[in-house]
Amino acid sequence: MSAEIVIPERSGTAFPLPRGALLTVIDPRGEQVADLLAFNAEDVDEVISSGRTFDYAETIALTSGHKLYSNRSRVLLTIVEDTVGCHDFLLTPCSVDTFHHFYPDLPPHRGCFGNLAEALAPYGIGPDRIPVAFNCFMNVPVDGRTGKLRVLPPRSKAGDHITFRAEIDLVIGLTACSAPDSNGGTFKPIHYRIDS
Repeated sequence: MSAEIVIPERSGTAFPLPRGALLTVIDPRGEQVADLLAFNAEDVDEVISSGRTFDYAETIALTSGHKLYSNRSRVLLTIVEDTVGCHDFLLTPCSVDTFHHFYPDLPPHRGCFGNLAEALAPYGIGPDRIPVAFNCFMNVPVDGRTGKLRVLPPRSKAGDHITFRAEIDLVIGLTACSAPDSNGGTFKPIHYRIDS
């Protein structure tokens, strides 16, 4: 088993993930979201798609056994283990604009969008290629009658994790989320591990 790598609070990273490798995203302290993106390493125009994934899964409650699809209907990742069972694939990565909209009394932060844009730039992935992320551990209930969304503290506890298997060679973007409401009002690191 490989060593855990730390993503400091309110930051992000990007890295290659070869086909067949396992990526485990860990919430070391609890109630911390991690935004995850996946791109085809050989053609970064192929990217993770919430719409394709929801369509084929026929649910927005994605957990162990579900597959995450690309905009070209190819499986990029399979969820092989999930100790939380509550994640979000509806909301876009937080950004400076998010802070102006939802947190006008707080200093603006570049958020996950800015962190992902910087981390993915060396792979030739510009900001306009950043889609909706798979938000590990994010708790976004949907009212069944009105469709209204709420953002509640994550259900994850210290040490909870979700593990993905790469189905093709990928470039992964991963953050420790920067939005207060998403993380129960505090900011904490995210850990991850890659196993072949």
